[in-house]
Amino acid sequence: MSPRVTIHDVADAAGVSVATVSKVINARYGVAKSTSQRVQAVIDQLGYESSLVARSMRSHKTHVIGILVAEFEPFSTEILKGAATALADTDYELLAYTGARHSGGAGWERRYLSRLSGTLIDGALIVTPTVVDANAGVPVVAIDPHEGPLGPPTVDSDNLTGGLLATRHLVELGHRRIGFIGGRADLASSALREAGYRQALADAGIEVDPALMSTGDYELDSSRGSAHELLSLADRPTAIFAANDISAIAAMETAREMGLDVPADVSIVGFDDIPEASATTPPLTTVHQPIKRMGAAGIEMLVRLIEGRAVESSHVRLPTSLVVRGTTRRV
Repeated sequence: MSPRVTIHDVADAAGVSVATVSKVINARYGVAKSTSQRVQAVIDQLGYESSLVARSMRSHKTHVIGILVAEFEPFSTEILKGAATALADTDYELLAYTGARHSGGAGWERRYLSRLSGTLIDGALIVTPTVVDANAGVPVVAIDPHEGPLGPPTVDSDNLTGGLLATRHLVELGHRRIGFIGGRADLASSALREAGYRQALADAGIEVDPALMSTGDYELDSSRGSAHELLSLADRPTAIFAANDISAIAAMETAREMGLDVPADVSIVGFDDIPEASATTPPLTTVHQPIKRMGAAGIEMLVRLIEGRAVESSHVRLPTSLVVRGTTRRV
């Protein structure tokens, strides 16, 4: 491993004082243009990077944005891609942190923000948070917000319409016994997708059957159990709307393990349209939400907050649409 380049190395190579290098790094006056250019050339040649902590102590800014995710699963990965794209032409850097929600428990975001804010990051994007905490010490924007009291600015998609579109599609194909695998109970998206499911059934004059409703927590293993429970009913559903694609894929795998064909024996609809949705066999019918755009919109709002600029709205909601593929058919 190469030794770390220090500010003293830059000063020695450029033939100037450490104070002069510091002035160049921080764009301060008092350095001749030719000297500044020479120092900058040495910085580029040696690959010198000033410490984030030292940078923050000097300017009270690090130009680093933290993105906090419980785990690097498909949804949060797409959010990261959108966030990185939005920062590509700015002078901000993006650092991703995983809070390991399962081991850390609710509130892990607060603990991470306490460690990072003030010296390491200027603001944070939190994906599917477990808590709402508006007193983070730095500007915060939440993606797919927690269901609770008023908190930080948020970005989400039209989950209610998405749930309505998914269930209405199944109704229009002639299904009457439609199962539902719900998401995390603490997220607003879960409640809204369920509300869309219920509304579509009510619009069609179909009574909601609690036996056809289960919870998968947006996770693969939990959703496998929920799908097995639904498909083991004596009068099993002919279709399932799963509240995210991971749950829908789990339902597809479970159906096959039980000797059922998708979609001949059971139609399945997901929600998210992650890249894996179009790669399943058959390709998954799902509700598309613009996940990368959600990440980009969160970053755009956060940068404005960090820089003290006004935002048009503190709550951005992006549209959803139905993508019909191969996991649904008419009964």
